[in-house]
Amino acid sequence: MKIKVISVNISEKKGTVKVPVGQIELNSNGVAGDAHAGKWHRQVSLLGTESFRKFEITAGRALQYGEFAENITTEGIVLYETHPLDRFVIGDVL
Repeated sequence: MKIKVISVNISEKKGTVKVPVGQIELNSNGVAGDAHAGKWHRQVSLLGTESFRKFEITAGRALQYGEFAENITTEGIVLYETHPLDRFVIGDVL
């Protein structure tokens, strides 16, 4: 299966749900404009739709992208098999 980015999400304040936006900019501190960007251990978070859909069934309700505080919602990659510092190529973007 081809890897896809389904949604990109940010929150401007910590403790708030991330909301989908049209695009994000990644830099050395994480996602520009996101409250969790900075020089620490969790600059960018990813969540696969595979996990997202599984939780929707468990919760018995539809979820919105960003509700898990993920910056990037993906499809077609088994994220729990990846490692810190792995790089992903999606289309023409590394």
